[in-house]
Amino acid sequence: MDYRILLQKENEAVRERLDLSMERIASIEKEEIRLPYGPYFKRMAGFFGLMCELLTARGIWEDALPKRWKAQTLEELARWNERLYEDILPEHYKESFANPDWAVRCLGEGLGPLLSFLYTEIRGCIVYAFEMRLENITILAETFLEVYNLFTQAWEEGEEAPREQAVRDALYWYVSDYADLYLPWRIREGLDPSLNFGTELIMKEDLTDLRYLYQFGEYISPSEMKLAAFMASLPHEVIEKMAATYTEGFRRGFKVMGRDLSKKKTIVVEYQLGFERMIRRAVENFREMGLEPVFYRAAVESVNRLSNGRRGYCSSSPNRQYEYDHRYDSALYMGNAFKERRLSILKTAYETFKEQASWCAGPALVETFGEEEFQPVNKKTAFSLNGHQQELTLSCATAARQIINQYMPGDETSFTMIAFPRPEIGPMFEDIFKETIRINTLDYETYQKIQQTLIDALDRAEYVRVTGRDGNETDIRVHLHNLGNPSRETNFENCVSDVNIPLGEVFTSPVLTGTSGLLHVKRVYVEGYLFKDLRLHFKDGRVTDFSCGNFISQENETGTEENDLRQGKDLVKQVIMRGHSCESKGLRGGHGGLPLGEFAIGTNTAAYAMAKKYGIGNRLPILIAEKTGPHFAVGDTCYRFAEDSPMYNPDGKEVIARDNEISILRKENMEKAYFSCHTDITIPYNELGDILAVEADSSQAALIRAGRFVLPGTEELNKALDSEAL
Repeated sequence: MDYRILLQKENEAVRERLDLSMERIASIEKEEIRLPYGPYFKRMAGFFGLMCELLTARGIWEDALPKRWKAQTLEELARWNERLYEDILPEHYKESFANPDWAVRCLGEGLGPLLSFLYTEIRGCIVYAFEMRLENITILAETFLEVYNLFTQAWEEGEEAPREQAVRDALYWYVSDYADLYLPWRIREGLDPSLNFGTELIMKEDLTDLRYLYQFGEYISPSEMKLAAFMASLPHEVIEKMAATYTEGFRRGFKVMGRDLSKKKTIVVEYQLGFERMIRRAVENFREMGLEPVFYRAAVESVNRLSNGRRGYCSSSPNRQYEYDHRYDSALYMGNAFKERRLSILKTAYETFKEQASWCAGPALVETFGEEEFQPVNKKTAFSLNGHQQELTLSCATAARQIINQYMPGDETSFTMIAFPRPEIGPMFEDIFKETIRINTLDYETYQKIQQTLIDALDRAEYVRVTGRDGNETDIRVHLHNLGNPSRETNFENCVSDVNIPLGEVFTSPVLTGTSGLLHVKRVYVEGYLFKDLRLHFKDGRVTDFSCGNFISQENETGTEENDLRQGKDLVKQVIMRGHSCESKGLRGGHGGLPLGEFAIGTNTAAYAMAKKYGIGNRLPILIAEKTGPHFAVGDTCYRFAEDSPMYNPDGKEVIARDNEISILRKENMEKAYFSCHTDITIPYNELGDILAVEADSSQAALIRAGRFVLPGTEELNKALDSEAL
């Protein structure tokens, strides 16, 4: 069924309300409005006017088909896209009401952040217009008018402005009242293939006509245009190879985990715009497996947005600072009551869509890399979560994951991830892209054998010691589980090219007690952010202190070293620790903060050599970077919610290291066991000193010395490291 037919009834039901709201908003542009608020309200009224133009251009006012929009030229569509997004582009953002600094400067410390929040929510109308979700536009138009009426009433009563609390309450109830619309829709669009807006575009548009990109409603930068054009130029066999690697990885994941793919009917496909030609072929492959694709857009409304990135299909960000400024807009409404309401709605929604949830095989993600470095600015004017709200947010995420696991058990689903470069990576983009394809398709059996050699040595060890060199101060001991039956059990999973592409790592869930020391990386990308001089201190497997040098020697508000360090800590806490402090997890059975959920040794030296050859080491995504040295993940283990499901390596041994001292608490209290995060940090080979497997009698086997593999049977990995390209 066409998604337009599904939405027709609800669109007809709100049409009169929408017409009346738009008529009233249009009149605001002609009204005399008291300063300093006049520019804000007129700007918002103008934006709603633009939405009316957009709906007309897409033919939505007249009928259910966007005929007029499709008839426009590439240049006309590009101009439309610019008009829709220009106010948040970096060159205009300084004086945009979406910028909390500007909003506060113009509208005051109390009302500025609130009106900036509303401005950001209303910008969601862009994608609602493309998807014909008129009810959502109506809700936002009515909310805007409600806030505007608070101002007009105050002026009539001789006040300069309404009480801050009155505006805050109006926005709170907007989020709370309509959570039962936004949240269930979000769940449904991630499960129901009949919501096929994205599917229709990907599978039916002429992908050689780049106008198709503007049909999504996302911001389209030169990068998307270049990427789509490049994909169109690739030979059919290359597209076939890319798609097959991606889809076969997903199928193989079910096989190695011993799960039955035949019971599933759908798969969630997540990617960035420009890859449609590959995605179309991947859809055909998935359909041959009996899986119908589900495409959902990255969320635009606060109640569904993620604080640490975007999930679904999306374009490159029009302005990463804009997204960073609004990552914690939930501070406006997060409290005990909202948490309970959110969880109640989620439970009801999953019960409603339980059949669709049972069909879902899991997500298949295509990530990208190569974006320019982004140095975020922490603004005092932006919303931030207080300590109580942070705890509520984390608790809510854990409880939500438990609900999801009831309807989509982790031991019945799988996933796959693969990454490709974007044109922003530089003039060697095409060469890097082709090299990435090679990296993604390395020989499975060769690496499986080499990695098993590493595992055999590691399984004899009591702990592993990792040190750095050449300015890297890492010195950490990672304790391993005791193997009761070494002939049948192992601590490390032999990870080749299935769920996690490219191949190349062995990993384990360490024993926390005795795992202590310093993890230090001079430069590393984590969740799209560049961290400089990153340090994490561990004691008994928990983070006890953390810092980064991102803000050292940079201008800031105070110009003091103390402020530099504070800003660095804030960034680490927000991105890597996901809001967790070093004290908050004492409630979960231990000292300090997040536990060390994973320790791994990357073996993909070919990926490292590629990075060195093209000078892109600092721009690799963690998906590839984690294979280019040892990596450590803070938070949950890799086996979250699937710890009781046996996992076997190709040699038949069971991977028994699926729990640690915190995750095992799930048997008593699920909320104490999980952190809803798993953040990887890699030490690259050029910063790596030694990796030693130390046995109970203190004897040791050297796996790596000075960044080179020295364990007999692993020397093959050094060829890439020692190549002339380096």
